[in-house]
Amino acid sequence: MSSVDVQPIPGRVGQKVRNELIFSNTGGGHAAAPRYKLNVVLREQDIQQLVQVTGNAQGQVYQLQATYTLVDTATGKVRHKGKAISRAPYSRFQEVFANVRARYNAEDRAAETISESIKSQIAAYLATT
Repeated sequence: MSSVDVQPIPGRVGQKVRNELIFSNTGGGHAAAPRYKLNVVLREQDIQQLVQVTGNAQGQVYQLQATYTLVDTATGKVRHKGKAISRAPYSRFQEVFANVRARYNAEDRAAETISESIKSQIAAYLATT
């Protein structure tokens, strides 16, 4: 796994996913010479839940979907493709700062789950080849 070079992923959540993948692949140490490149595309979505009679949503679910490709750096061929999905619920409040922090927390939890799923799928693929 340390020979997998995780390509930059745009956005705050993308950076979180990338950092989680890099750390889990290398354990914080130096990476091996890259044998594979990992390209990840994220799609974010908010799903409203717990709608009150007034029409206000008290709860929301942050959904993060990832599509990834593992590319062999020597040949440029795609060796493995996959998808991962994560959902993280959070509550909405009247205070703006509380809403922002709740959303960031949900994003961070979803990013950690997505990175674990991607890592597990790639590790399983590499173990069988």
